[in-house]
Amino acid sequence: MTRPRPVDIVLHASSRVLEVAFDNGERFRLPCEYLRVNSPSAEVQGHGPGQKVLVHGKRDVNIEALEPTGHYGVLIRFDDGHASGIFGWDMLYDFGRHYETSWAAYLDELAAKGLSR
Repeated sequence: MTRPRPVDIVLHASSRVLEVAFDNGERFRLPCEYLRVNSPSAEVQGHGPGQKVLVHGKRDVNIEALEPTGHYGVLIRFDDGHASGIFGWDMLYDFGRHYETSWAAYLDELAAKGLSR
């Protein structure tokens, strides 16, 4: 089965949302904060299983630039200086599909550790 491919990507800077549309008709509005705290970079994900860092304090982060990377994804440059890790199209699709549960789990983890967005 072929994974959906992106057909449109729009940054809504004023609302801090990246909107990604796919060829199967699905369209997702992904908050910049959500993307930043789930960056695929080693800085966030670590170098192996169980090493993911809980990123906090990014409520107002925004995207400065989007740079296409081959046919497989985009490099996102955030205004806090973070600009590593390629967001693959499959990853962005999965982020959209699982946003509600993933975001709720993130908020629960922040609360459990006494951290704020």
